Amino acid sequence: MQYDYKDMSDKDLVEKAKRGDQIAFRAIYGRYSDSVRNRVSGYFNWVADVDDVVSVTFQKFFSKLDSFDSSREIGPWLNTIAIRTALDHLSVIRREDEKKEHIKNKDAEMSDEGIDVIAEVNPEDEIITLEAHDRLMAYLEELPPLYREVMRLYMVEEFEYEKIASSLGLELNTVKTRIRRGKEKLVEMMHRGEIS
Repeated sequence: MQYDYKDMSDKDLVEKAKRGDQIAFRAIYGRYSDSVRNRVSGYFNWVADVDDVVSVTFQKFFSKLDSFDSSREIGPWLNTIAIRTALDHLSVIRREDEKKEHIKNKDAEMSDEGIDVIAEVNPEDEIITLEAHDRLMAYLEELPPLYREVMRLYMVEEFEYEKIASSLGLELNTVKTRIRRGKEKLVEMMHRGEIS
């Protein structure tokens, strides 16, 4: 019986799954889970995040199965759901990171002069929080063109990753990589004192 399901067409599997056939559900998952995993794995650093996205993708797929036209291919629909789910998950991760950063800043110690001093200051913190606007702009203008506009939108305009990606027509991962490397280059420039 299991062998029959493995050889069944997508259309037949969907029709059986719509009628509540649990083996058909498992057969669809088995047929497409690796493809979905490969599609979203590049978005995340941790396997646990990929697992979450794959799981939620199939939950969404199965919950909307009644509205799925069984004459269509499953793969493209699943990939669309997977990408949207991955982007939603990235937004959650980003918000959690922002909350952690906010808490870290709230935990700043007060110096004798009444000025907030972050317990563990690193060069990136100095660039972002201590440099005057015109000095920051001078550093940004010295960045290679590949990073300059992304970093300007991120640090000056305070755009979110998704908005930067949309504005510049870039993939979200490309934006994240360029921001990370742009920060590294700003830190290097500050250490070398390239802008006076």
